[in-house]
Amino acid sequence: MNGILLIDKPTDWTSMDVCAKLRGVFHEKRIGHSGTLDPMATGLLVVFLGRATRAVEFAEADSKEYIARLRLGITTDTQDTSGNVLSEKSADISDKQLLSVIEKFKGEIEQIPPMYSAIKIGGKKLYEIARKGESVERKSRRITIHSLDFLGWEDGDAILRVCCSKGTYIRTLCNDIGEALGCGGCMSSLRRTAAGIFSISEAHRLQDVIAAGEKAEEFILPVDALFEGLPSVVFNEKQEKLFRNGVRFSYCCDSEKFRVYSESGEFLALAAVEEGKIVCIKSFYEVK
Repeated sequence: MNGILLIDKPTDWTSMDVCAKLRGVFHEKRIGHSGTLDPMATGLLVVFLGRATRAVEFAEADSKEYIARLRLGITTDTQDTSGNVLSEKSADISDKQLLSVIEKFKGEIEQIPPMYSAIKIGGKKLYEIARKGESVERKSRRITIHSLDFLGWEDGDAILRVCCSKGTYIRTLCNDIGEALGCGGCMSSLRRTAAGIFSISEAHRLQDVIAAGEKAEEFILPVDALFEGLPSVVFNEKQEKLFRNGVRFSYCCDSEKFRVYSESGEFLALAAVEEGKIVCIKSFYEVK
């Protein structure tokens, strides 16, 4: 079983819970995902099955898009509404004030990862330290907020659409916007709507995949769908044999990186040309 499955993750499930459930559905041990979603978050989770798990590293680098709700006037230890309240203030913020502040968070910015995260410091995950009531110093990380739009208010929460780079914590962004406004803030909900070339409109509800049983295979996309923006080449039988055996041979291609297929249409690998010879970046054919 090889390929990519787009799941609309339900709330209160961890990303690994989803993978564990899918292992049972597809009877496949090799299942992973790109871009963890917190349990309270919903939306697009890109899941990789079988040999396709080798593509996770490429998908992780993709930009992500989210719809987040920012609740002003409240700060919590987790930076979202699932945590313990640390402070409460009046938050009479106008559209103009909010728009002025969020403008400062666009582009490349520094962000300090939250204590409630899986980042390891000294061999321990930050959330394990945080659960003991402790805190440690964290180095800021450079992230990119490609776009940040205010969509309006709903039940007192500001609705934000965020397109950002890998490693961005949206709840930290909400916390930092609230701090910049002087009233504090936290994230009250989060939904991932896109990841790289994939959209939430293409995703399947987890319960539908489970209910489909053996027919759930119909939901799986081929792994090369992830690389559809790259040019492709077809190797003849001799070239394919050399390539599978790890032999570098002379080859000419105008593109820096490209997809490689066999004459039968099998997706073999991502490859490049270095000093006139073919180089395998990552293979995806089954090793017999």
